[in-house]
Amino acid sequence: MELSAHEIEFRQQRLAHLETLKAAGHRPYGRAFERTGSLADVRSAFAEGRAVRIAGRVVAVREMGKSVFAHLQDGTDKFQIYVQKNALGDESFAAFKAVDLGDFLGAEGELFVTRTGEQSLKVLKWELLSKALHPLPEKWHGLQDTEVRYRQRYLDLIANPDVRKVFNARSRILSFIRRFLEARGYFEVETPVLQTMAGGAIANPFKTFYNALGQSMYMRIAPELYLKRLLVGGYDKVFELGKNYRNEGLDRSHNPEFTALEIYEAYGDVKTMMKLVEELVSGAAQDVCGTTIVGKEGQEKIDLAPPWRVATYRDLVLEKAGADWFGRTVESAREWARARELDIPNEMTHAQITHEVYDKLVEKTLMQPTFVTRLPAELVPLAKRCEDDPSVVDVFELVVRGRELCPGYTELNDPLDQRARLEEQAAGDASKIDEDFLRALEHGMPPAGGMGIGIDRLVMVLTGEENVRDVMLFPQMKNREPKPEEPQAE
Repeated sequence: MELSAHEIEFRQQRLAHLETLKAAGHRPYGRAFERTGSLADVRSAFAEGRAVRIAGRVVAVREMGKSVFAHLQDGTDKFQIYVQKNALGDESFAAFKAVDLGDFLGAEGELFVTRTGEQSLKVLKWELLSKALHPLPEKWHGLQDTEVRYRQRYLDLIANPDVRKVFNARSRILSFIRRFLEARGYFEVETPVLQTMAGGAIANPFKTFYNALGQSMYMRIAPELYLKRLLVGGYDKVFELGKNYRNEGLDRSHNPEFTALEIYEAYGDVKTMMKLVEELVSGAAQDVCGTTIVGKEGQEKIDLAPPWRVATYRDLVLEKAGADWFGRTVESAREWARARELDIPNEMTHAQITHEVYDKLVEKTLMQPTFVTRLPAELVPLAKRCEDDPSVVDVFELVVRGRELCPGYTELNDPLDQRARLEEQAAGDASKIDEDFLRALEHGMPPAGGMGIGIDRLVMVLTGEENVRDVMLFPQMKNREPKPEEPQAE
């Protein structure tokens, strides 16, 4: 990225300071520095007169003639240091004047409390650990440019402390999930990310070519079919926590690379999964947020304490579209939907129009946790049909804050029904049918419950963030357009 004239000037100044520090005997990069502990550790064990060694990035400097106050920051806290000419000597103090905001320093000395009551370190010796050649974001205003925040997340983390809190929460959520499932006897497993067929969901995959094998491969859109093979192989409880990839659009709740949790339990069903997800999500909220009532100031608070609402897909559509909806003709349904500004092509069937009504007019109104059950069978080809009505399947979609968070199924383990439904989905294209998966199913898969949780959306629910990019450290971004004077790559 090309630097502005202002940025070039700053960099030249810092390069000059770098030469000054080198001349004073400071090696600017690459040495370890043994610390007494993190800055948070030093603060928690603070004792006046205690000798300590600390390190961090310089985030504030205040010069006062023959002394300097500065703040160091690491990943845990900020801590004030006091640099005095009389304590360091002329040469070391003069060299310190070439330290810039953003530089990493190591310092050793004695702890004391200033007259204003601030815990501080009186520096007796210091060393440069890394020289920053660019300035930090302007701290007073913070880093507000959204595109810069996403493209240069490291600056966002430095300038906006609340951003770090979100990602700390994400880390704790992932840790809780693993502990929760392992305590209940689930085994964490890993299945292929590169697959010969993109199966387990309906989505457009990313395609690549495997040179060594001379064949096309796909980035996985879901690990479901491999996890079910493990049920066939004798595992009773398995889960996988990892990345999935779908070559589709980006918006406030979608990113083509996303993190998902998939869980399968032999001898369970959709009710097993309902109970499990209630306990998992409410437990994560309690563990990470200290409460099951979550949401930012100004948002509708979400109460994650079980039990959650259960409503059928049909009943929710009828609430929105009227009691006669399923008796309407396709033409009448199309007219009703278009009157509400839905995009309804002429070739849409009644079932497709119904799902568009659900997707655009119903789902977004479900703020509190809601299990939407008994979805049409054509929407979920890998789930078992309901015994009392084979046109619907024994599934739920968990919706929170107007977004699907988690689908859960009574898994289909009938290989003949599974083949028929995959063939219907493939519309005559045999290359889209995973014969190896069907062969595994024909060896016998126990009855099972399964579900997948979108981790990014779960973090959004627990932290109150509204945009999926705000819970991903490095979200996908389109390359910057080159300036007119720059040559275009061929």
